[in-house]
Amino acid sequence: MSSVLWFDVLVALTALERLAELVVSARNARWSFERGGVESGRGHFPPMVALHTGLLLACVLEVHLADRPFVPWLGWTALALVIASQALRWWCIATLGHRWNTRVIVVPGLDLVRRGPYRWIPHPNYVAVVVEGVALPLVHTAWVTALVFTVLNAVLLLGFRIPSEERALRAATGPAPATAPPAGR
Repeated sequence: MSSVLWFDVLVALTALERLAELVVSARNARWSFERGGVESGRGHFPPMVALHTGLLLACVLEVHLADRPFVPWLGWTALALVIASQALRWWCIATLGHRWNTRVIVVPGLDLVRRGPYRWIPHPNYVAVVVEGVALPLVHTAWVTALVFTVLNAVLLLGFRIPSEERALRAATGPAPATAPPAGR
């Protein structure tokens, strides 16, 4: 099987993983709303969905249309980073349990999560997103996709998503102590 076909399979598996996230997210949203959860930042969610869908499509299109080669040292390193980012993402999902969601839904009165990867990093799921957004396209040298996604994702995360999440968490739990990192998604 050609490296391009293997890459297509990798992107398809990533898309299936995204669908699994949406199933978990829908279940967790119901759990949160049943307990008085409040949703914030709805305006940035459709662009986020479009950006992440665009990442998967652009990976495949760039590799096929621009005839990007598989460069072993880059491709295998990038694949290892993709796998590591998935492991980190699912560690975040497992750590947050019912609180994890693709949307910003916070149940008032619950303490911030400060275990798992949240012991060390305020928003470890976003670290996984950033790493995967760079690494997945680079598995097959789709560098334009990696660059464009990274820039657009930075605008979305830093300008909208993380501030929205921080406001929602502060409103629901009060300010975090200065010595402990705030928990997030």
